[in-house]
Amino acid sequence: MDFLTKAVLPFFRYRLKQIESHVMCADAVQQRQLSNLIESARNTEWGKKYDYKSIRTYETFQQRIPIQQYDDIKPYVERMLQGEQGLIWPTAVKWFAKSSGTTNDKSKFLPVSKEILWKCHYKGGFDAVALYLGNNPSSNFFSRKGLILGGSHKPVALNQHAHCGDLSAVLLQQLNPLVNLVRVPPKRIILMDEWESKIKAIVDYTWNKDVNSISGVPSWMLVLIKAILERTGAETLSDVWPNLEVFFHGGISFSPYRAQYKALIPSDKMHYVETYNASEGFFGIQGDLSDPAMLLTLDYGIFYEFIPMSEIEKENPTVIPLEDVQTDTNYALIITTCGGLWRYMIGDTIRFTSRNPYKFIITGRTKHFINAFGEELMVDNADKGLARACELTGAKVKEYTAAPLFMLNAGHGRHQWFIEFEHAPESLDEFTKILDDTLQKLNSDYEAKRYRGMSLLSPEIIQAREGVFYEWLKEKGKLGGQHKIPRLSNQRTYIEELLELNR
Repeated sequence: MDFLTKAVLPFFRYRLKQIESHVMCADAVQQRQLSNLIESARNTEWGKKYDYKSIRTYETFQQRIPIQQYDDIKPYVERMLQGEQGLIWPTAVKWFAKSSGTTNDKSKFLPVSKEILWKCHYKGGFDAVALYLGNNPSSNFFSRKGLILGGSHKPVALNQHAHCGDLSAVLLQQLNPLVNLVRVPPKRIILMDEWESKIKAIVDYTWNKDVNSISGVPSWMLVLIKAILERTGAETLSDVWPNLEVFFHGGISFSPYRAQYKALIPSDKMHYVETYNASEGFFGIQGDLSDPAMLLTLDYGIFYEFIPMSEIEKENPTVIPLEDVQTDTNYALIITTCGGLWRYMIGDTIRFTSRNPYKFIITGRTKHFINAFGEELMVDNADKGLARACELTGAKVKEYTAAPLFMLNAGHGRHQWFIEFEHAPESLDEFTKILDDTLQKLNSDYEAKRYRGMSLLSPEIIQAREGVFYEWLKEKGKLGGQHKIPRLSNQRTYIEELLELNR
């Protein structure tokens, strides 16, 4: 371990002890978060509307405050964008994260209070490093440079009262100057708003630097890695950055990309740490490098609630606090935050793998699944199925999306997959069969619908030409950063647009 890393290690060890202590009293920590949030907002317009001064229990909070989606809070956000304050959170909010988690045209502007910035997002980054160092005590983390590949929209002034940008751009804009001493490239490059120009600038600046950590979305980081290899003529990233030791990744599942990263970074000292940092808050960090599940962040000014996905379509679904969750159940995530979001449905689904400590995996989106025939296929199933098919056939998936295909004969249907391969399988039929068999093993509902093809026929895979997903995102102005391909959809809108572009 280098001198600088050793010097700062005590600060991280102290925080690790705090995180470990929360395991023993997680429910109490969560109750304190709720109490503090209610107390903080009691004199806001929102707090007065729902009489926060009289709320003493979670049950009252649950009964009084309705579940919110973006359209419900949008009128408040629009007023905040014009400079009004004290509406949903007491401290002044001047920054807004422009949400781009889907390819929808409608933009969402999510408030970034100073509390959500420092007590949640930056705290999450600190804890991710703390947990990594706890897992890898021989690390030389601070002796070299870290590369953060963020969003492609630099922060801009909406008006004299408000600034906005992708969350990653907002975080980089407000980052402590000391962090910039160990980060590359400089702010003027990382905040460039034209994606392709930014990639070139990053490559030109960083290819000869001593980088030992990278952070970003796996799909877009691959674009950067391949551009670096093209620039240098190297076969692997380990040849360019021999001291590279960790990739902090998030935004999409790492499973379909793992084999590609292993081939591009064939180093036995390379580690991968998943984080769950959304525009709305920082919710999870992989605390054990041998376990893909993430620790739920408990003391970030966030109170969690959950709706079982089996009830998501009900008018009055069951909503439960953290202490009542069960393992192996898909839940829609509901958050109350120090950014002024109250019982807000973020749109992600998770499944707990452990209750002591609370550990979970992201399983998909509340709107990104396929349930056209009662199969309830989640993104987590799809990612694992593709990973298994790749493992057994030697294929590598670059991007994919899938949707139901309704047949005219006797109510039959199938799933149609549109896949761009980095390396295509020798037999697409074999790949399809492995995918289908794996999905049946992972998902009993899918298996039941596939039984003898009574309602769901074998899936169909259409091989995409190279670069078609990139072109699709470019057409929509959605290149880079937090922009992601919608993996599963109950409708055919996305796949039909891609199929048309593929011709």
